[in-house]
Amino acid sequence: MASHRRAHTPTLLSLSKRQWIRLVAIMAAVIMVIAAGIVSRNFYADKEGTAASTVKEYSATDLAGSTVSRGSTRTELRGDNGDTSYVTVKINGKSRVVLGTDFTNVKSVLDAGDITLEPDDSVSPSLDTKVDESTVITITRANTQVETSDDPIAFNIVKKETSSLPKGQEKVETEGEEGVMETTSLVTRSGDTVVSSNVFTSYVKKAPVDKVILVGTGSTATTSSNSLGDTVPAGEMQQWAHDYLLANGYTESDFTAAVYIINHESGWRVNATNPSSGAYGLPQALPGSKMASAGADWATNYQTQFKWFVNYCNSRYGSLAGAYSYWLSHHSY
Repeated sequence: MASHRRAHTPTLLSLSKRQWIRLVAIMAAVIMVIAAGIVSRNFYADKEGTAASTVKEYSATDLAGSTVSRGSTRTELRGDNGDTSYVTVKINGKSRVVLGTDFTNVKSVLDAGDITLEPDDSVSPSLDTKVDESTVITITRANTQVETSDDPIAFNIVKKETSSLPKGQEKVETEGEEGVMETTSLVTRSGDTVVSSNVFTSYVKKAPVDKVILVGTGSTATTSSNSLGDTVPAGEMQQWAHDYLLANGYTESDFTAAVYIINHESGWRVNATNPSSGAYGLPQALPGSKMASAGADWATNYQTQFKWFVNYCNSRYGSLAGAYSYWLSHHSY
């Protein structure tokens, strides 16, 4: 028999104390589950964001990237110029990156990289082929070998005053060590005679270590504000850089800072070219064409490159000392 009683629908007011407790517990559990989901989502979002922002970096001093000098992601390498493009060129199996802002075809890349073709060279793709950042230009050069050599980088002598020694007395704190410049060249020979040798890449394989000499002041009072010490110029380029800085109101400390950075970046090699990033010249400018702001001869003139370097340090870090401090912390500048 069917029941005709009106169905009883419980309301909030009709709930017993036990039912109220159960309802509150259920709602609390639901809220906790929702909150946990939100926290979890934010946690993984943060993790993903951190991973995405991690920048692996290359260096003029260490191609493995443990001592960094330049970022390897396209965004980092472009720096302030978003129009900069990067194309890889391989010659007889050796690679380097060529940077430019107006690449149209293969020929434009070779021109930007100062790569001159020989009559018997085989180029793929063809010179008039359009390029983008996925393009790899391959050059096969007959009768030419890729040769790598290690050349010494002179160390500097740095003199620092100390009150712990009698006045005038000197003591070697750190012995100097030469650095190593690795250079890869394309060498063409006729028998035992070298017909041509063109530098393809060149980078600091091992930075030099300064010879630090402590010079006694014989006084507990600080007689010099130059905590970096006075660096003795090594070679013609450093002597010019030293004289240029002092003639323009800079200090011995500024010269010491400049020498340290350039020793580690390029070993004072005007045509130093990082094969991984394309950074170029004394300051390892990225791209090297940035130095055109200091002179049209930026690719070959060390004075033009040094002037650009000084202006860059001042504009970005406020001073050469500021760039030096940043380099010590980040191994880049």
